[in-house]
Amino acid sequence: MAHWSGICMRLLFTLLLCSLGFGVQAQFREFPITTAPIPTQSSGARTAAVSLPFFDDFSITRTGVPDPSLWMPSGGTVVNNTLTNHHPSLNIVSFDGLRRDGTPYDFSNQYAQGETDSLTSQTINLSGLSPRDSVYLSFFWLPRGLGDQPDSNDSLRVQFLTNGNLWQTVWVQRGGQAMTEYAQARIAVRAALYLHAGFQFRFQAFGRRSGQFDAWHIDYVYLNKGRSIRDQYIKDVSIRRSISSYLKHYRAMPLAHYLVNPAAETADTISTDITNLFNNNNFTTLRFRIQELTTGQPIQNFTQNISENIPQLRSQEKRVVPSPLPAFAGKRALVRTTFDILTTDDQNPSIPGVDLRRNDTLSSITELADYFAYDDGSAEYAAGINQQYGLVAVRFVTRKADVVSAIRIQMVRYRTELQNQTVALYILANQNNRPGLTLTRQSFVIKYPENPRGFAEFKLQNPVAVGDTFWVAYQQLSEDQLAIGLDKNSTHFSNQIYYNLGNEWAQNTNLQGALMIRPVMGGQASEVVTGVEEIRENDLRIHPNPSFGRIRWNLDSFRSLEVLDLSGRTLWSKSDLPEPAADLSGLSRGLYLLRLSNGKQTLVKKLVVEK
Repeated sequence: MAHWSGICMRLLFTLLLCSLGFGVQAQFREFPITTAPIPTQSSGARTAAVSLPFFDDFSITRTGVPDPSLWMPSGGTVVNNTLTNHHPSLNIVSFDGLRRDGTPYDFSNQYAQGETDSLTSQTINLSGLSPRDSVYLSFFWLPRGLGDQPDSNDSLRVQFLTNGNLWQTVWVQRGGQAMTEYAQARIAVRAALYLHAGFQFRFQAFGRRSGQFDAWHIDYVYLNKGRSIRDQYIKDVSIRRSISSYLKHYRAMPLAHYLVNPAAETADTISTDITNLFNNNNFTTLRFRIQELTTGQPIQNFTQNISENIPQLRSQEKRVVPSPLPAFAGKRALVRTTFDILTTDDQNPSIPGVDLRRNDTLSSITELADYFAYDDGSAEYAAGINQQYGLVAVRFVTRKADVVSAIRIQMVRYRTELQNQTVALYILANQNNRPGLTLTRQSFVIKYPENPRGFAEFKLQNPVAVGDTFWVAYQQLSEDQLAIGLDKNSTHFSNQIYYNLGNEWAQNTNLQGALMIRPVMGGQASEVVTGVEEIRENDLRIHPNPSFGRIRWNLDSFRSLEVLDLSGRTLWSKSDLPEPAADLSGLSRGLYLLRLSNGKQTLVKKLVVEK
């Protein structure tokens, strides 16, 4: 947006090293996050101990909170399927320096180190067992994933609870090493002091307590007798990767826009992948289904006729051509896509009493309602600005004329609470595939969603009529950085993001992911937006500048003036000025922003007031 080029402020996205005192560059920066709903009650507490086998691949968890029948409710870890790319099976558990609600363990000291997330088993009855029963605990583990790399001083440890009610460390892994594939740990539970009726084990992460730092991930936790150090394979074929988007250009879009051309808006293929955790080849049959949930209407049923051979300890990608949603009369559609594999995991199971077909089905729901979204609803990272007045814009292409009535944003708590500060939101026209003239601008008090994985909605006082391409932009008005959710699993939408460092708009090339910003469509526009010739910022001249307060400008049609200080507060405003001039002699000495409008276009200039 050219009329912002005179603002001598730079856009900086947060580099993790910034918080450590190092310098940053003027470009996009990102930092990892994990959030999950807080359990509304502690009804998961058990009255009886868990019996062997103890097994959790986390595949049946749907809330983000570990299964309370197996795990203690506290600890801060989050179950997810998005924070690593090569996990053994569907869903993992992630550890970092955040509580489950997304707030740091230590908000007062950004350098604080110590215990962060933990995961503790419920009581397990090991009484009556002896070392000859060969009890082993195994699990897969990985540092970083899509999160922050743990340093060499950080660690993940496993502890066992003795019959004297003491925790003893039995396994420690230090950070500092780069890994892309999960490793498996196998720990013997042989000592007599562990073989009691009140046995528990726990995972503990140690690292930086002030944010989304030093990430660890675990999967496929299995404790049982009759095992050995060589017991590393389980007869299990699992679906793993989150299902790709049903839509070609978005993750969600207004139903009315989709129905303009459903075939053009439906993805060419939809994919996931399948893993084989056994040491022999395995066979499976793939099924794929699409259903519209509000009506129950089936859209597609597909079965792969020839069973595929899944190589041992490998994954295999599966792709299917989806059918578009047919003619639809409602105002909101929910399209569920499901991959299901038919396996023999439940026959002669590797883990007695556990049906390993539990991780053979995976679904994804696409909402066709009243908004556009590039994100899948899950923020693995966040992006933020650490200086004032930088601009970030996201491009959206409509399929029909419509009205932007609100903007939904996932704002994330990070380092500083910004609840009472302000942010400026813009709807911008398109100009040569870049952000163009301002169609509307409105300042809002920052608010965080009640659900840390949800969105806050900001309704526009002046809804804007748009056609074809428009941009949604935000501008931080204070020096405290505002963190916006970033979906790292939608990297192919990264090219829809542009930023303005003060001179011109540039396309994002550094940040990989989709910003969680969603324009809400529909309603009545406050005025009809028609094509007008844009007046550029360089066409506007204010004199004198510096000034003692009395100023004039050269564009006669710009008769509305708003004066803002550098925190974004409006100090003086007036519309329908009798002439292109104003007396601002009541202002104190300093630097101000002048926002001039002709009703169709807004330009911003700096003004230095001297006394």
